[in-house]
Amino acid sequence: MIARVWKWAVQTARLCCGVPDYDAYVRHLRAHHPERQVPSYKEFFRERQEARYRGTGGRCC
Repeated sequence: MIARVWKWAVQTARLCCGVPDYDAYVRHLRAHHPERQVPSYKEFFRERQEARYRGTGGRCC
């Protein structure tokens, strides 16, 4: 129970800062873009931060 609440709190905090949920991103890539390589969390985080602060963000689908 505590672990589930903690995971929810961390996810909420990340979304408030503009960082999407990595697990959801990985599920999306595997379901909709199986040809693409799944980035590490570090690569994912860096790419999201760059997209946010360069103003080039957005969704692929």
